[in-house]
Amino acid sequence: MYSSKQTSEVLPEMKELQPLLTPFQDSSLKQSIWQLSTSLLPYFLLWYLMVRSLAISYWLTLALMLPAAGFLARIFIIFHDCGHNSFFASTRANKIVGSLLGLLVFTPGEQWWHAHAIHHATASNLDKRGVGDVKTLTVQEYLNSSHIDRLKYRLFRFPAIMFFLGPFYMFFIMQRFPIPRFGKKETDSVIYTNLALAAIAIGMCFLIGWKAYLIIQIPLMTIAGAFGIWLFYVQHQFEYMYWDHNDQWSYVASALKGASYYQLPKILQWFSGNIGFHHIHHLSPRIPNYNLDRCYTKTPLLQKWGRKITIWSSFSCVKFSLWDEVHGKMIGFRDLKAYQTIPIRATTKRSFNK
Repeated sequence: MYSSKQTSEVLPEMKELQPLLTPFQDSSLKQSIWQLSTSLLPYFLLWYLMVRSLAISYWLTLALMLPAAGFLARIFIIFHDCGHNSFFASTRANKIVGSLLGLLVFTPGEQWWHAHAIHHATASNLDKRGVGDVKTLTVQEYLNSSHIDRLKYRLFRFPAIMFFLGPFYMFFIMQRFPIPRFGKKETDSVIYTNLALAAIAIGMCFLIGWKAYLIIQIPLMTIAGAFGIWLFYVQHQFEYMYWDHNDQWSYVASALKGASYYQLPKILQWFSGNIGFHHIHHLSPRIPNYNLDRCYTKTPLLQKWGRKITIWSSFSCVKFSLWDEVHGKMIGFRDLKAYQTIPIRATTKRSFNK
């Protein structure tokens, strides 16, 4: 179901890919420390400057907020790598550093890492949707839905809601609650993260004042979160991507066909921690983010796969909201007119309640 030049090509098998990926899976303590230093120090400096700028002009504060949000997004990628146990060679170091970084990005490590691991194990699987992904309905499911459910889905997919209200809801509300079906370790991470964040917030309110803290922290997290959600969306929501049912689903196909290569300018690639090489990341989450570019450059086979998306072409991804199983592509709500005469079958309730 992948309409492109690659349609006639045979997917490589994991046993063929693994020897190509393995050389890039080793973490480097030197690179990890350097990446932490060049992300955290500028971020804290910008926080200090934003606080001082409030005495001059809030417009100056907002101007400083843009690069600060870029560094915060980069910090999230490091937090993400720690969850894959790829940033450091030591599992203990990944857990400790990752949990501390989780406080900066308002995200409980163990819970988010567990949900993200499920995402990697089920990406593009139509029968296992609902954890760590962007909710996606098939055309048939949408046509079978009630008017209320259709409205809810359209609102969820509305760009202003997804990319502007979405970050606020995700980082300030959703992440504050444990997922019931997860274990004690994940629940504890939510509780301890919330307590630590409360302590930090109280300390900052005493230090700089509650108003100053809120007018910096909330828009900063919202801007950084919007950037992060946009990256994740573009990496998994493009026209000729891959979805399949569990009995036909393939891990390799979900990586090479279901994840894009988001080709960004070098500065944005740096701030996004090379996560644009998303097809490689899904093939091997054990590759640290600082090795993804080199893996792509030195592995011609991987250059043949991964839908290449540029900044300009990525804007068209916003319109794709439904998976068309018949034609094997994502479509927009405006394309539904051609489907209104399709006989509506009863479909099995799956995925989102699992």
